[in-house]
Amino acid sequence: MTTISIRLDDEEKKQLDEMLNAMGMNISTFYSIYTKKALRERRIPFSIEAPLEPFFSESNMTQLQKADQQVKDGKVVVKSMAQLEALTGE
Repeated sequence: MTTISIRLDDEEKKQLDEMLNAMGMNISTFYSIYTKKALRERRIPFSIEAPLEPFFSESNMTQLQKADQQVKDGKVVVKSMAQLEALTGE
């Protein structure tokens, strides 16, 4: 047998203890079950995902595709920086 030591936030540890106690187990049993499931399935038994970068969000990608189509359709207005500044009165 091997002993493994982990660090947990005090409040998270308390909540985990309470939850597992209600299920009739302790942290050691929990991690043993988790480990066996991971080894049996040869995967982490839950999804771990990084948040999408806002630029690549679904709504932004939709807007970029719409803008790209407008350019392809020739529905764009081209102005120089001087022309744009003149429009704002600066």
